[in-house]
Amino acid sequence: MPKLDNETELDYKKRVLDTKSASFCGAKWYNATIWLGSGMTTSCHHPLPHFVPVEEVIKNPKALHNTPQKKAERAMMQQGERPQGCEYCWKIEDIGRNNISDRVYKSQIFSDEALDIAYKLPTETDVNLKTLEISFDRTCQFACSYCTPGVSTTWVKDIKNNGPYEGLVSFGRNHYTNTHDSAQKYKISETNPYIEAFFKWWESDLHKTLDELRITGGEPLMSGHTWKLLEWYKENKHKTNTRLAINTNLGPKIDVERFIEATKGIDFDVYTSVESVGAQNEYTRDGLDWELWKANMEKLQETEQFLGLHIMMTINALCLDGITDLLDLIMVWKKKWGRDFPNFSVNIMRFPSFQSALTLPDYLRTHFMNKLQHWLDTNCNSPLLHQMEINQLQRLIDYLDVVKTPHTGAEDVEVMRKDFKRFFTQFDQRRNKNFVETFPAYKDWYESIQL
Repeated sequence: MPKLDNETELDYKKRVLDTKSASFCGAKWYNATIWLGSGMTTSCHHPLPHFVPVEEVIKNPKALHNTPQKKAERAMMQQGERPQGCEYCWKIEDIGRNNISDRVYKSQIFSDEALDIAYKLPTETDVNLKTLEISFDRTCQFACSYCTPGVSTTWVKDIKNNGPYEGLVSFGRNHYTNTHDSAQKYKISETNPYIEAFFKWWESDLHKTLDELRITGGEPLMSGHTWKLLEWYKENKHKTNTRLAINTNLGPKIDVERFIEATKGIDFDVYTSVESVGAQNEYTRDGLDWELWKANMEKLQETEQFLGLHIMMTINALCLDGITDLLDLIMVWKKKWGRDFPNFSVNIMRFPSFQSALTLPDYLRTHFMNKLQHWLDTNCNSPLLHQMEINQLQRLIDYLDVVKTPHTGAEDVEVMRKDFKRFFTQFDQRRNKNFVETFPAYKDWYESIQL
């Protein structure tokens, strides 16, 4: 069974994971994100994605998940070795104080029996997924500051219209220098063998083995394949027990009424993403209309037809000033609709490194850390908060206090700070924004950065 009633995450880790190996994580077997537009996959949102050979998925749709790299990393975990791509969890665990990394949360959703089977499976075995996140394409009306042309067509337009961002030296993945055409290998009018493989796998047996299927993007409600899958659910919901979920930015161009109608009678969760409020959130999540987002959230809450409504926070350098205001709003909604409407997760962003919270100077980090600690101390005994929400907020506080670099190989912090200013200077010019006016608490530090 998953985590026992009244069992802490630390107790669960000791009872289930530590009895297998010091690095075991069920997500490496049973969870995946697959970008069908580019043919890339990863076992969760922390390791960098890797390529799935198209000839393999044509022969075997399960190759969308069971890649040679994942199989090699499973073998490492069976031996207690740490795959480099999972460094985020190792960094959290090495902080000390019995910090709980995401491998605990991502394992405890699976049964003890399933985890035992995974631990003992021969390396070459193809595993049937239990939780899957898919993206059909990168169509999106947002161009968030920390996003990339690889997952947003609006970012592609920025690069095409204005050229590459110049002078960035601390981020070697070139997200802001080209249109990343490899992220969308096939035009909308062309046959995409990865999408064909997904639907072939889905219609044969994937709909029988999955506990949850989550659709992401880009913005998935702007993709025709999403609506095709919703139609399949309406017609065949008696054939599957797979819970459906969708990541949506709930922004302009989203027909929320159509979405509500299309999902009636389907067991469904909605995930959306913000991490601050008002103009500051609109600045970072370029394309967001804050008031429209709030109105759409309340429309969804009032339908009472969803299993849960979830806010995924992407913790970056710019959200820390307004995060407690967002938490206050979440508590207002929880009091009105219940602790799952909405609940929230706290996801610490590492890439691009120059937008990491660790780029901030010590005095700002300490200020925001103390502000967040005060909020948590005030609200931690509320029955409206899940223990996971409390744990993840405390993890963020500890991260701001202890961790000095966002990832292995990150540049010196002064180099990242110069890139921070270079990027947002160009971002302001391209997007008609004003950093200093939007983030007055950062003004003195921002203006002190010499280029």
